[in-house]
Amino acid sequence: METLGARPQDVLKLVLRYGLILALSGAAVGVLAGTVSARVLVSLLYEVRPADPLTLIVVSLLLVFTAILASHIPARRAAKSDPMRALRHE
Repeated sequence: METLGARPQDVLKLVLRYGLILALSGAAVGVLAGTVSARVLVSLLYEVRPADPLTLIVVSLLLVFTAILASHIPARRAAKSDPMRALRHE
């Protein structure tokens, strides 16, 4: 990550973008794995079809939203930090 000379909002966008990419790729893999393993899960589901699109979408969006919130805290901290001070510390 190149943050030396970047504005705080640029640093915030950069960290949030990496978090969003990880969250979306994880959600895609999770939806794919859930759909593929639906035959095994049929006996555990109650009044829900194995590949219920509404359930998959809602759960995926909830997890992506949680990941964005979880990456927002370190992004704000990184945006507020002084890069020269961090370099001197290392």
